[in-house]
Amino acid sequence: MDRLRRSSKSGIRIATAVAFAVTIPISLGAPASADGLVVHDHWIWPASPPIRVVAPFRAPPTPYAAGHRGIDLRASAGEPALAPADGVVSFVGMVAGRPVVSIDHGAGLVSSLEPVVATAIEGASVAAGAELGAVGSGGHCDDRCVHLGVRLHGEYVSPLLYLGGVPWAVLLPS
Repeated sequence: MDRLRRSSKSGIRIATAVAFAVTIPISLGAPASADGLVVHDHWIWPASPPIRVVAPFRAPPTPYAAGHRGIDLRASAGEPALAPADGVVSFVGMVAGRPVVSIDHGAGLVSSLEPVVATAIEGASVAAGAELGAVGSGGHCDDRCVHLGVRLHGEYVSPLLYLGGVPWAVLLPS
């Protein structure tokens, strides 16, 4: 709603927007798709704890513009890369010189991890937490992270929608 104020000196009306936030409660274990339907019951972090997001999701302004179409999680080469949710391994191979593993979770939802040297094979069913392979090297992570991308009906969305946000940080005295 807009409120109008009149300045006593100038007689000018100034529109002031009243903003408010709407919070929609969603169970962290049951994320909703764009149409509000529950997509999956259980998503887990695909990297070893402690979980640190070293680069957040940044949606591009247009489909072909620059952005960061996923999140980068702190990980070292050789650490296990885990399936974030139940699904079927839909792709194992190289993309732009990086080893990638993709999982089809059904209902138009696909996750991809890179760089991952896969032990999983295409067509295999995997459960949340199943080891897909080991974090590899290459790409923009430069041996310090694993990238998790999520697409819903072909559009990239923030993986944090399914992971429930970043785990609480523990602050230590300095």
